[in-house]
Amino acid sequence: MSTQAYLERYRQLSALDQQKNDLIEELLQRVTALETSFQQEKLDHERETRFNRDIQVHEMELMEQISAVKHMMDREPFVVLLLDGEGIIFKDEFLQLGEQGGHNAAKQLWKSLQGYVTTNLATITEPKIMTKIYLNVKGLIETYVRGGINLDVSTLSDFIRGFNESASFFEIVDVGTGKNKAHDKIKEAFKLYLYNCHCHQLFLGCPSNEEYARSLTELVSGANYKGRVSLVEGLPLEQDFDYFREQEYRITQFPDVFRTSKIAPISLAAPGAPGAPTWTAPWKSAIPSRTLLTPSPTQQPQTPAPLSRTSTSTSVSNMGVPLAQSANKADPSDFQVVRSKVPGATPPKTVERNKYGQRVDRLDFNRINPQDLNKLKKLKLCNYHFLLGECPNEENCYHDHDRKLSRQDLHILSAIARMTPCRFGLDCDDVDCIYGHRCPQSEPGKKDCYRRENCRFEPVAHGIDTNIVKVTKI
Repeated sequence: MSTQAYLERYRQLSALDQQKNDLIEELLQRVTALETSFQQEKLDHERETRFNRDIQVHEMELMEQISAVKHMMDREPFVVLLLDGEGIIFKDEFLQLGEQGGHNAAKQLWKSLQGYVTTNLATITEPKIMTKIYLNVKGLIETYVRGGINLDVSTLSDFIRGFNESASFFEIVDVGTGKNKAHDKIKEAFKLYLYNCHCHQLFLGCPSNEEYARSLTELVSGANYKGRVSLVEGLPLEQDFDYFREQEYRITQFPDVFRTSKIAPISLAAPGAPGAPTWTAPWKSAIPSRTLLTPSPTQQPQTPAPLSRTSTSTSVSNMGVPLAQSANKADPSDFQVVRSKVPGATPPKTVERNKYGQRVDRLDFNRINPQDLNKLKKLKLCNYHFLLGECPNEENCYHDHDRKLSRQDLHILSAIARMTPCRFGLDCDDVDCIYGHRCPQSEPGKKDCYRRENCRFEPVAHGIDTNIVKVTKI
C-alpha cells in the first residue's frame, strides 16, 4: 500500500475522531443544560410545595376563624320589628285597658311574630324578638280625640309602661312633637339593623305614604334584601309600595294586634239648609251640649251685668271666640265663661282668608305678655272646655276644667291653642277650629321662624300674607 493510501486512511480516521469529539461535546452541553433545568425545576417544586403547605395551613386557620365567626353569629340571633306607632296603631281593646292592655298587646305581638318566624323562617333557631315602636304620644291622643274615641294621657302612659315591662326587648319610644321624628329614627335604625349579621329578619311597619316608600326604596335598591326584610301593614299598602310587591318582598299583617281601619275624624254637618257641605271638626266629639255659664254653689241671682262684660258681640280675642251672654249680674270670680251654644246668640262666624285663599287667624303674639303666656301654659287648662264649651273627654280629661278665667286669660288661652298646628292647615274651613293654621312666630314674607327646622308647623305655614281680602260667613 502506498504512502498516499495510508495518508488518506489517516485523514478519514481523524475526521471520525473529530465527529466523535463533537458528539461528546454536544452531549456534555446537553447534559449540562438538563442539569441546570432540573435544578430550577427542583427549586420551583420545593417552593410550590412549601407554598401549598402554607396555603393549606392558612386555609385551615381561615376555616377555623369562619367557624368561630359563624358560631358567634349564631349565638344571639334576633329579629326586629320597627314600627311607626302613629301609622300602625294598636287595637282599642289594648289601649283602653291601660297597663294590663300593654301586657296583653306585648304578649299577643310576641306570639304573632313567633308564629310568623316559625312558619316563614324555619332556618332561624330560637331567635330573640325585638320590637321598637316610635310614636308621638301627644299626636296619637289628638288623633283619638278627633276621632271621638276616649283615650287620655294617663291611660296611654299606663299602656306604654305595661308594654315596656312585658319583655326585655319590647319598647315604645315617645319621639315628641315635630315633623318626621318617628320617620327619621326608624330610617336610621333600619340602616343599623339591615347590615347587622345577628339580625336575621327586619320587619318594618309604617304608614302607606310616599316618604316612607322613597326612603325604603333608597335603602334596599341595588341589592336583594327580600330574604331579610318583611313589611308589616295596618291599612293596606298603596301604590307607593308597588316596587316591593314587584320584587316579591314579604308583606304581612297582624290583625290580632293592630288596627286594620283608619281613625276617621268625626264629620259634622255645617249649619244651613239640608244638603249643605260638611266640614271635618277634628276637635269635636259626639257629646251633648253643656251649660253655658256655670255658677259656683253659693252664687245668687243678681241684677243684669253691664254690657261690657256679657254682650254677645264681645269676643274673647280677635280670633273669633265669643263670650256667652249672661242674664244675671255676677261676680266674675264666680263664673266660668265658655262659648255660647244658643242659636242666634252670636253674630255670624267667619273664616278669613288672604288673596291666595289661605286661612288667616287674627293673632299677634307681640301683644301678649310672655310671662302671662308661660304662666297660663303651666296651668294645663283644657282648651276644649274653655274655648268651645265642651270637652270630648269630659269625665276623664286630665286637664283643668274648674279654674275661673278672666277675659284676658281666655284671650291668651286662645293664643296657646293656636300654637298647635291644625292637621288641615291653611285649607281648614271649620269656623270653630281652635288650632293654628299658620306659624304664629313667622312674619309675612319670611319662609321660617326662629325655631327653623324644629318648628311644629309645616314650611308652607310660614311667611303667610295676613292681609284679609276674603271672608266666608257661616
